[in-house]
Amino acid sequence: MTEGRDRYDLLVVGGGINGTGIARDAAGRGLRTLLCEQHDLGAHTSSASTKLIHGGLRYLEFYDFGLVRKSLREREIVLASAPHIAWPLRFVLPHDRHLRPAWMIRAGLFLYDHLATRRRLPGSEGLDLRTHPAGRALEARYRRGFAYSDCWVDDARLVVLTAMDARERGAVVLPRTRCSRLERGREDWTATLEREGMPAAQVRARAVVNATGPWVARFLDEATPVPAARHPRMIRGSHVVVPRLYEHPYAYLFQGADGRVVFAIPYEQDYTLIGTTETDYAGDLATPAIAESEIDYLLALANRYFARDLSRADVAWTFSGLRPLLADPSDRATSVTRDYVIDCDADGPPLLSVYGGKLTTYRKLAEDVVERLAPTLGCAAGPWTAGTVLPGGDLPRGDFDAYVADLVARRPALPAALLRRYARAYGTRTATLLGRARTPADLGPEVLPGLHEREIGYLRREEWAVTAEDILYRRSKLALHVPPDGASRLADWLVRHPAAACAA
Repeated sequence: MTEGRDRYDLLVVGGGINGTGIARDAAGRGLRTLLCEQHDLGAHTSSASTKLIHGGLRYLEFYDFGLVRKSLREREIVLASAPHIAWPLRFVLPHDRHLRPAWMIRAGLFLYDHLATRRRLPGSEGLDLRTHPAGRALEARYRRGFAYSDCWVDDARLVVLTAMDARERGAVVLPRTRCSRLERGREDWTATLEREGMPAAQVRARAVVNATGPWVARFLDEATPVPAARHPRMIRGSHVVVPRLYEHPYAYLFQGADGRVVFAIPYEQDYTLIGTTETDYAGDLATPAIAESEIDYLLALANRYFARDLSRADVAWTFSGLRPLLADPSDRATSVTRDYVIDCDADGPPLLSVYGGKLTTYRKLAEDVVERLAPTLGCAAGPWTAGTVLPGGDLPRGDFDAYVADLVARRPALPAALLRRYARAYGTRTATLLGRARTPADLGPEVLPGLHEREIGYLRREEWAVTAEDILYRRSKLALHVPPDGASRLADWLVRHPAAACAA
């Protein structure tokens, strides 16, 4: 915990993708920055997305061309900045009888292709599903379809890598640290920070950004002298994960008769991710969980399209996240914009609050926030993040497969599949994780299948991992690949092996 005399240019409250993006941008401009997050980094909305970096094809239906254009531009930037955790994905949209005419869909895809410059992704095309590989997984009645490009990303790792870059540029990053109170002075804010098992500490900051996601209004109302002017509508997005439904690398976009869109995406080699729903939510912000009706809805829509019918018994895992959207209660959740709004209270030292946003546009949102604050903070440095890679993203020529091949050739005694997983998660930071390790024995005990002591040590030292959930669900994605009691076994191991004792 920081000491009470510490003074910062900027305090960022909230360690999701928006908060970490803002801290990274600010630190890279030379601002003394502190980020605090009450739970783990990316523990909520930012790790419960559909894992897509996309323009938002369906936003064209609502004429939200500005958001689509901005998102398409950011799609290219994210893809270039983190080629180890983000990669192109080809989507197939089967044409169903309740959809718009084929010519109209084709026109929409043409617009999607050309709203922003594409440098890495192929354009859209019509498909004959009777001969295309993606057609084999579908019911035979689907004969015509379309294909277009977007990108997949490991959302939780995007958060952690962004936080790592912020730290490496000078920011102080404090997960599991709650900002319980903000008091406004003439020149700065005094923030009270609380962490379990430690005395409360106070820090001062010339400006504060409230990037608490679903907690954005509650934080203002309960912890600051500035009451919330907006109270966002909470929309729960839920997903199910089932055993892999097909062998090819394509993803699918399905649109139901009610207008809602659901994706089916290859996930973790052996699974298919299906989501998302969009339903109003009024429960505990920290623990949204899928409703039985949402499971039924996702399975029913998948069964409308796939040749293989799914049942409840096929569901291997579910997860849900909350989207705080600014909307009238009468608006349909599907039609509410995913663009962001930045509120600034400048009656004294500034307090900015971020409402809304989407994973794809986090970098631009962060840039906009810091640009708003820069004049007040006397910061002359300009935007810089668009052309800078995230930790591990500096792959030679951006070629992931070539990097893996070189890694396997240099360490032939280590399992190739394990090295590939490391490369996907850590990119060029795999060299830091491995150190001098050349054999499986050098990785330390295999605590769970595929999880060695050396990786646990790296995650604890470099990525703020504390709990079994941090490691299995957000940092490594091994939760689906370990035995059912894997989380409890790892939790016991972590207690018996304090962080300082892990292999370096």
